[in-house]
Amino acid sequence: MKLKGLVVALLLTFGVAVNAAQDIRIYTADNQGGKVNAKTIEKAFKDAGFYITGNNDMNKAFEAKFKDHAHDAYNLMTLHKKDAVTKLLKKYPNIALFTPLSMSIFTKKGEKNISVSSMSAAGIAKITGIPADNADLVAYMKDVADVLAKAMPNGKFEDTHYKIAKPEGDLVKRFTMEMDVKPDEIEDELDGLQEELEAGLETAGFVLAGYNKLGDDLAKAGDDTYDFFDVYSICKVAVIYEVSKTHPEAGAFAPCSFSMYKKKGDKTVHFAYPSVYNWISSIDVTDKASKDVLLKAQKAMNAAVNEATEE
Repeated sequence: MKLKGLVVALLLTFGVAVNAAQDIRIYTADNQGGKVNAKTIEKAFKDAGFYITGNNDMNKAFEAKFKDHAHDAYNLMTLHKKDAVTKLLKKYPNIALFTPLSMSIFTKKGEKNISVSSMSAAGIAKITGIPADNADLVAYMKDVADVLAKAMPNGKFEDTHYKIAKPEGDLVKRFTMEMDVKPDEIEDELDGLQEELEAGLETAGFVLAGYNKLGDDLAKAGDDTYDFFDVYSICKVAVIYEVSKTHPEAGAFAPCSFSMYKKKGDKTVHFAYPSVYNWISSIDVTDKASKDVLLKAQKAMNAAVNEATEE
């Protein structure tokens, strides 16, 4: 076998798209019989041990709010594999930026194919700082690819060719605040902080689509590094509605994961989420309507977080 063929074979063996430099990957299968849908794909992930945090029919939300939709089917699903994430989290807390993983499941107007978009190992690595060849990350992404292959027979990863642009801003938006309270007061302090944060985000029009207490999973695994480590899944229907018209694969970034944690013995609370500059630079979002709605949403989210965390 020639060297190029060997490299391609190895990439496919590990469930990596051949065009691995791309930040997202799209798995597409012929669905002429209509037997594959968001529910059957969800079941395949559940059967493989994944934890499903959401699987929402966005067309219903679009029709209720905007009276139309751009695709015959469009779902946003969020999920993760607890053992894989916990293993990565011990060394790389930034994996929380993609816990849960976001996926869009879609069928374009008039087509019979069904597609699932999700992050690639390269895309996660670029944003989190985890090495792209980290064995645990590669294995995690292979698990995802294996389930897609089982759920969508005769499918394959598309050969995408996005022009990866230089980001116009930071790929991760970070915030900090001090929580200087006694250990037995941390839980009450956290409850108050989260109530204020949730209220601010909901007032700004965001939907809190999920909530994961990653710190509990770590504690069960014998790691007591954190007083808390929580992650919200946050989205804004108007944003995904606009961007998905031309980029249904944008669901790889939506909902976004907003993490917050505090280490034991440390007064600083750390907050972070992947910025919209990932959407713009990774999947070549160039139209003004999409960029405007993305940047407006990020400004509103930053304001809500700043309001809740100011001391």
